[in-house]
Amino acid sequence: MEKPKFEIEVKDLVKKFGDITAVDDISFTVQEGEIFAFLGPNGAGKTTAIKMLTTLLKPTSGKILVNGFDPTKDPYNVRCSFGIVFQDPSLDEELTAYENLQFHGVLYGITGEKLKNEIKKLLNLVELWDRRNEFVKNYSGGMKRRLEIARCLIHDPKILFLDEPTLGLDPQTRNHIWSYIKKLSDERQMTIFFTTHYMDEAERVAEKIAIIDYGKIKVQGSPQELLSQTKTKTLEEAFLKLTGKEIRDDKSSAADRMRTAKRAWGR
Repeated sequence: MEKPKFEIEVKDLVKKFGDITAVDDISFTVQEGEIFAFLGPNGAGKTTAIKMLTTLLKPTSGKILVNGFDPTKDPYNVRCSFGIVFQDPSLDEELTAYENLQFHGVLYGITGEKLKNEIKKLLNLVELWDRRNEFVKNYSGGMKRRLEIARCLIHDPKILFLDEPTLGLDPQTRNHIWSYIKKLSDERQMTIFFTTHYMDEAERVAEKIAIIDYGKIKVQGSPQELLSQTKTKTLEEAFLKLTGKEIRDDKSSAADRMRTAKRAWGR
């Protein structure tokens, strides 16, 4: 039997900021075409890990391969391999939907008829073709999110990173967003790496899940494997059992979070 291809390989990854260890010796793999959820409370290390995967931060130590390329040695090919939807809005609202995709395509060296065809295909995918000439500032939150997904696909990436893609959206729009994402995974064998605080989404959509807290991966596996390992009935119960029920202050300093972690680990 042919071995599965890993689109993302992380081994013994560490990121330190001075005395603070934000990512602490984590390892995981994501197979080609897999939908992978990376979950954790605020300040757990998710964003730092994603920044290393997407060339925005250099690791302190450890190994990363994204589509077979090392982000520290070959950032250009890594960047060509993925599309990303950030948690915060990143569209130019003074441009139309069509112009946003056009500008992004040119940045990746796509021009002419190829770019026109790709824009039409993607705007049809996210059901925005009929609204292509409207300024983005007049779009709803859900429409903007759909446009961001279309934009990050313009260069036909192999991997799609999604940082809380449905944050603040109503249930109907959330369901539509995930239907587009699952279609991409099925039709293009695209690898999806996402974060979310909606546990029901992760449980329903993800084929594999890793839960990180205080920089360490606590558990990973399929949703059913996580429920079995934690002896819980839902992913939310498993998540709370592993990470605790205390409210995490998103504005707390890394030092405060690390002191809390050391107390929790008895160090």
